[in-house]
Amino acid sequence: MEKREELYAGKAKSVYTTDDPDLLVMHFRNDTSAFDGKKREQLDRKGAVNNQFNAFIMSKLREAGIPTHMERQLSVDESLVKRLQMIPVECVVRNIAAGSICRRLGIQEGTELSPPTYELFLKDDALGDPMINESHALSFAWATEAQLERMKELTFMANDVLRKLFLDGGMLLVDFKLEFGVFHGEVLLADEFSPDGCRLWDKETREKLDKDRFRQDLGNVVESYEQVGRRLGMTFSYQ
Repeated sequence: MEKREELYAGKAKSVYTTDDPDLLVMHFRNDTSAFDGKKREQLDRKGAVNNQFNAFIMSKLREAGIPTHMERQLSVDESLVKRLQMIPVECVVRNIAAGSICRRLGIQEGTELSPPTYELFLKDDALGDPMINESHALSFAWATEAQLERMKELTFMANDVLRKLFLDGGMLLVDFKLEFGVFHGEVLLADEFSPDGCRLWDKETREKLDKDRFRQDLGNVVESYEQVGRRLGMTFSYQ
């Protein structure tokens, strides 16, 4: 497998083509951003931590029967993934109220949500990733009805797996977002799952262990990500 030209550069990852048209190399950089890219910083070790964290989580989801784009980890900060036709809709599950839902609805942070809420957002940084509904997705042909149903099914499957995984490590999975794409007609989990795209709190103290540490200037961002990984039984390599 030969890595070739850069296909796409996002806020924290770059994607490269390979000599196989069905496969891409995903490179996790040390870049960190928040508020639709308005706040940016470079954090040492972050790319390596998120790449290895994502590979670990994707393996757990795959073992649970959730199809993903992940092929294998290539190095400390790169992974090989299937090339998907991405669906521009983010799926968000909230088990505990935090972040934008508190601002939108006046809900107190930390409120337990039973059952969990499920929300859709259009993936568009220029528009601030606005909240949408299934009708929008269908009317504007962002996704089909079958794709939306499958995305919702897989998102809740992931929630069941990951809530238990993190709880066993003494952590609460507050909320998370997932992205999906299509590979030869099949909907697959795409992008990444890392503390950049979810909220994780210590079960006892409710200390924030995720990207809110960057958003809220709490410090020790990468150190907190590493702590989450160690609680799950991970060991990190940096070379």
